[in-house]
Amino acid sequence: MNLPNSITMSRIFMIPLLLWLLSGHFPWHSSGGLQEILASILFVLASVTDGVDGYLARSRGQVTTMGILLDPLADKIMVTSAFVALVAYNPDVVKVWIAVIIIGREFLISGLRSIAASEGFTIQASDLGKLKTVIQIVAVTSAILAHRWAEWRFGGFILPVRAVAVAAIYMAALVSTISAVDYFLGFWKKIDRAANSRRATSILVRKRGRTAPE
Repeated sequence: MNLPNSITMSRIFMIPLLLWLLSGHFPWHSSGGLQEILASILFVLASVTDGVDGYLARSRGQVTTMGILLDPLADKIMVTSAFVALVAYNPDVVKVWIAVIIIGREFLISGLRSIAASEGFTIQASDLGKLKTVIQIVAVTSAILAHRWAEWRFGGFILPVRAVAVAAIYMAALVSTISAVDYFLGFWKKIDRAANSRRATSILVRKRGRTAPE
């Protein structure tokens, strides 16, 4: 197993640890925010590995079938696990319907990518998809911290943690919806073009068959 795939696997192994940190089984859940801090750091670290493994695979020429399979799978499991856990961990900030929209978008894109691959084409991640990823990181991290703190004070500066979490969560749901529509439109154009190409090829073959000398 090469380094990029090892990093991807480490992200998958971080998911059970994140769920444990966001559960009542964490032994120091009342220790002044340690649980929230550790869970936030772990999620940010796991999110960073998402970009690192892809960069290393491309720069080192180590793109493998295993990596192509595991990388999006790890992303989907991480996002799904985080939002499902947050529905129970901080339900005042992460509503069920928001989690359904965000998780549903991930599975929709996975399905469209599978169909696209079977048709012989790919759809590159758009800027909306990249923005969605950044907002999700902010949303999950701030929602975890908002479980303990409504705001942070640094001298005369006040950081409204809870307000940031609520805004980021709703923004994540909105951008997820828009990016899903954008991805679907891109998919539809390519699948329609592929179908027209097959139809044209089929007609050409039939015409040649009729005009071929006997």
